[in-house]
Amino acid sequence: MKKAIILSLVVAELLSAALVCPPADAQRSKKNKEAVEPAVEFSLPSQETREQKLERMKWWTDARFGMFIHWGLYSMPARHEWVKNFERLTNEDYQKYFDHFNPDLFEPKEWAAMAKQAGMKYVVLTSKHHEGFCMWDSQFTDYKCTNTPAGRDLIREFVDAFRAEGLKVGFYYSLLDWHHPDYTIDRCHPQRIDNGTKADYDALNQGRNMDVYRQYMKDQVTELLTRYGKIDIIWFDFSFPGENGKGHTDWDSEGLLKLARTLQPDIIVDDRLDLKDVWGGWDIFTPEQEKLAGCPIWNGEKVTWETCQTFSGSWGYHRDEATWKSIPQLLELLIETVSKEGNLLLNVGPTSRGEFDYRAQDRLKGIGKWMHQNSRSIYGCTAAPADFEAPERTLLTYNPEARRLYIHLIDYPLARLSVSFTDRIEYAQFLHDGSEIRFDEKYIYTPVQKPDTEVPVIEVFLK
Repeated sequence: MKKAIILSLVVAELLSAALVCPPADAQRSKKNKEAVEPAVEFSLPSQETREQKLERMKWWTDARFGMFIHWGLYSMPARHEWVKNFERLTNEDYQKYFDHFNPDLFEPKEWAAMAKQAGMKYVVLTSKHHEGFCMWDSQFTDYKCTNTPAGRDLIREFVDAFRAEGLKVGFYYSLLDWHHPDYTIDRCHPQRIDNGTKADYDALNQGRNMDVYRQYMKDQVTELLTRYGKIDIIWFDFSFPGENGKGHTDWDSEGLLKLARTLQPDIIVDDRLDLKDVWGGWDIFTPEQEKLAGCPIWNGEKVTWETCQTFSGSWGYHRDEATWKSIPQLLELLIETVSKEGNLLLNVGPTSRGEFDYRAQDRLKGIGKWMHQNSRSIYGCTAAPADFEAPERTLLTYNPEARRLYIHLIDYPLARLSVSFTDRIEYAQFLHDGSEIRFDEKYIYTPVQKPDTEVPVIEVFLK
C-alpha cells in the first residue's frame, strides 16, 4: 500500500529507506539503486489523533534545540565512529579498545551544565552504536562498560546528571551490531563481501541466527526503557533495505515499536525503523547533515522534523578532523532550522577519557552566549506566517502564542532595513538589550554600528 510521497522542499532521495554502505554522511541521502523491500502491509493499532500527537510532542517542538552525544569505544582510535567498518576491523582487532576503555575524567554533571548553558533542552546519548558496545550494565551481554576499566554504569550517571539540570533525556540505540555473534553479516558490516551475491552472504552467515538477535534487541530496549525512569526519546538507527541489507522485517520493527510505546507511552520515536508507511510508525523525520529548503511534506501534510548535525565531519570523537563549523555557522543553522519549523540536534563526540573536546566546548560557549539574550526567538517559535516576507539576508521566526516576529540579521544592514510589513508593527526592539528600534512606513532603522552579539535580533510586537 505504498502511499504517495510528496516532498515539496526536500530532495526525494532523503526519504528513501534504502542506504548505501559502507556509509558516509553524504551517502545516507542517496537513493539505493538496488531492489528494495515492498511497502509495509501492516498498521499499528493507535487511537491517537493528529491533535493528540501534537500535544504529546509539544514540549519537543517548543524546545527546538537538543544535544546529541556519540560516545563509545570508537573514541579511542579517534578516527570516526565507523572506524571498525571503514578499516574492516575484526572483533579481535577491536578488542584492545574494550580492554583499555577508562573514561577517568567523565563528569556528567559538567556535560549537563554545558548543554544547559548552551540553551539545549533535551539530550540523546548513544546507548549502543553499531560497534555493539553497551554503555550500561546490560544483563544480556558481556560487551559492556561495566566489564571495562570504566567499571560502572555510564548511562545511570548520565541520566541523573542531565535530569538534575532539567533536560529531557533520550537514548540512541543501534539496530546494527558488528560484535554480536548472531547478527548476520550484510553490506554494511565490516566483514562484508564487496559485490557479494546472496549465495555468498548465505554461506558467510552459516550459524548466525537473527531470531536470537531480534530477541536480544527487545531485551536491551526493555532494560533501557524500564531502568532509568521516564525516557522522552528513543532514536533507533538505521534501516537499509535491499539486496544484502536489512529492513523492518529483519529488525521486527513493528515489535520494537510496540514495545517502546508500551513501556514508555509518551516516548518520541525517530523514523529509521523502516516504518514510514505505517500510521504511528514514527514521530519525527530526521534528515542527517542536511539543510532543508523548508518544512518537509509527507502524504500532503507537514511533518515534525529534526536535523541532526555535527560540529565537524564526524559523530564520534575524531582527533584529527579539521572541518569544524564556526559559531556563526552554527547559529545560522539553528535559526534557519527553526524558521522552517524544525529542531536542531547538535552532536558532541566526547574523548575516551570522558571530556568534551576543547573545540566543542568553545562552540557550546559561543552558542550559549547568544542564546542567553536571544533564546526568545528560538523557544516556542516556528516559521513566520506566509504573508510576512523576510527582508534580504534575514531569517524570520515567529512565536504564535506571544504574536511576536523575530528578524535575525544574518548580514547586518547599513542603517536601515527595507520591510514590507511595517504597517503591522506595534513596537520593535533589539532582543539582546531591549532597546527601541524605530521604523516608518517603509524601513526599520538600525544603528550604524553592529551590536555586540553574533546575530542581532529585532523583536517585533505585532498589532
